[in-house]
Amino acid sequence: MIDIEKIRSDFPILARTVHGKPLVYLDNAATTQKPQPVLDQILRFYTDCNSNIHRGVHHLSGAASRDFEAARETVGGFINAQRAAEIIFTPGTTAGINLVAQSFGHAFLNPGDEIIITEMEHHSNWVPWHMACERAGAHLKVLPFNDDGMLLTDNLPALITGKTKLIALSYVSNAIGVVNPVRQVVEMAHARNVPVLIDGAQAVQHLPVDVQALDCDFFVFSGHKMYAETGIGVLYGKENWLASMPTYQCGGGMMDAVAPGKILFADPPLKFEAGTPNISGVLSLKAAIGYITEIGLANIAAYEQGLLHYTVEKLEGLEGVVCYAKASEKCNAVSFNVDGLSSYDVGLMLDKMGIAIRSGKHCAEPVMKHYGINGTVRASLALYNTDAEIDRMIEALERILTLMR
Repeated sequence: MIDIEKIRSDFPILARTVHGKPLVYLDNAATTQKPQPVLDQILRFYTDCNSNIHRGVHHLSGAASRDFEAARETVGGFINAQRAAEIIFTPGTTAGINLVAQSFGHAFLNPGDEIIITEMEHHSNWVPWHMACERAGAHLKVLPFNDDGMLLTDNLPALITGKTKLIALSYVSNAIGVVNPVRQVVEMAHARNVPVLIDGAQAVQHLPVDVQALDCDFFVFSGHKMYAETGIGVLYGKENWLASMPTYQCGGGMMDAVAPGKILFADPPLKFEAGTPNISGVLSLKAAIGYITEIGLANIAAYEQGLLHYTVEKLEGLEGVVCYAKASEKCNAVSFNVDGLSSYDVGLMLDKMGIAIRSGKHCAEPVMKHYGINGTVRASLALYNTDAEIDRMIEALERILTLMR
């Protein structure tokens, strides 16, 4: 069970007001708020052991280095990586996808080859593959979804050919909240010896993730969407792929030897972590994982599912509100529109009533084109949201609909 009052008290920002009204924060798919243990960890690093890592012999550097590598172990355990060396710290999901698109693409993508993505991808899991295909003279193929938001996986075998080099897809759609059958896709891909990258940015904070059970080749996610600091993310990669991929960026901390005419790179993960990393971000991610683990992902998932069902039921009961993607398996987000109003206008009006919500294309323009719309209003949930906050949103929407009549 979740003690919602205790949890809400852990997030200082939830006590503030916006436009004179108590804040209702429903933009969690964009970024989550930060609990006190994460805020304390950030302050602790800068006040107790601020130092660069892996390079100094002094006490502060040693302490920071140990904490940094302990965080890598924690992340590896959180997603059940086989070993910590498969965990690469990046600035975020976008950076992780770009790393694979550049490095994997350079090593394995040739003219005439193919990359498969899905129609519901965030631009961060679309544009890097488009650019990689352009550079290599390869082709980008798109697996569509139906109006309920379900991927047409029956079409996938026909899309995979002997030229297919990788499939990239999201675990959970950021735009419509649908949970995709990623394990099924991995099985279909591996049957043809095709590796798979999963964008888990909208999954790891809501669902238990086991990369070994999924058997995916790459998995990426961001810290700031799971209660940690911004500017920190994770790329998991199977050891054999990381060993065979060339470096993405070059700089300090990822070399074994440098001399005229000779450069030796470190083994993964350091091979892909050039320069000074976001050390406080990594430690904040460790603290966020500790916070989530203490509550229990199974408890979080059950609570959020109840809240999601309540939100959908209330929205669908409003005449003049249209909800999108009614797939049976959804996670944390509901996309909808109000008849006669742009999503932008609805977002502005809700903000005046203290309700923070996202409007627009959600960096998923192909999804909007699928439905023939310019954007949606998106309510995205987190473990600190409540039925009472959903009621506030519904009351606000009722006022908006009354004004429109």
